[in-house]
Amino acid sequence: MTEKRRILAFLTLTALMLCAYAEEPKELTVFCGAGLTGALNEIGQIYENTSDSGVDFNFDGVPALRAQIEQGAYADVIVSANLKHMDALKAEGYIDNNTVEIFAGNKVAVIVPDDNPANITNLADLAKPGMKILIGTKELPAGDYARQVLDKLAADSEYGPAYKETVMANVVSEETTVNRIVSKVALGEADAGFAFVSDVSPQMVGKVTRIIVSDEYNVVGKFPIGVLKQSKYPQEAQSFVDLVMSKEGQAILKKYGFIPVGEE
Repeated sequence: MTEKRRILAFLTLTALMLCAYAEEPKELTVFCGAGLTGALNEIGQIYENTSDSGVDFNFDGVPALRAQIEQGAYADVIVSANLKHMDALKAEGYIDNNTVEIFAGNKVAVIVPDDNPANITNLADLAKPGMKILIGTKELPAGDYARQVLDKLAADSEYGPAYKETVMANVVSEETTVNRIVSKVALGEADAGFAFVSDVSPQMVGKVTRIIVSDEYNVVGKFPIGVLKQSKYPQEAQSFVDLVMSKEGQAILKKYGFIPVGEE
């Protein structure tokens, strides 16, 4: 083979390799709190239909997602259910801080099985002896917010300072995802559970009933989203964040019971 032909063959091979690389489909890896499964799956489908990128979700408790990233797991975007874990990842240098936005809010609710065999009708009933209650771990956003609600209730003379301790004595399990709380309550494995208002999704209607916590005792959880510095596709990741923040994305979140930005 002549030198000219060798050069031509090399250039042809290089061009083919570059084309193959350029045409390699992009896929975003999105780490997302488990309680957002329904809404984010729907938003992810819209993203895939309107872009040249796919979305691979990893749904889990936010503390577990944070730990995975700290231990070297790859992700392009993280969707959190509170600021605590996002702020920690920012401080540790994992997040492009300029991309972080609050995309929704949420409130605490108590859920009971639809047939409600324990006849729990109000928050005072949670302190009755023998109630079987589920709550998230302290590190889980839903568990953290639930404990804040219990603190507010205990500070009110209507419930009394022993209220939180009495309710916590009825806790039979501290769960690592809010989805487990909802599923177990729906199956009748507990009399009640602390979850989010959004957790009574369309799929759970007829399986669990929500007992509203009034605003004077409730807390509005702020849900942040952000792009990780390690992302191989920062522009596409930002486009995903933009979709979540868009009017279309916010309407989907509202449909699932989340509080859109500006309506807290």
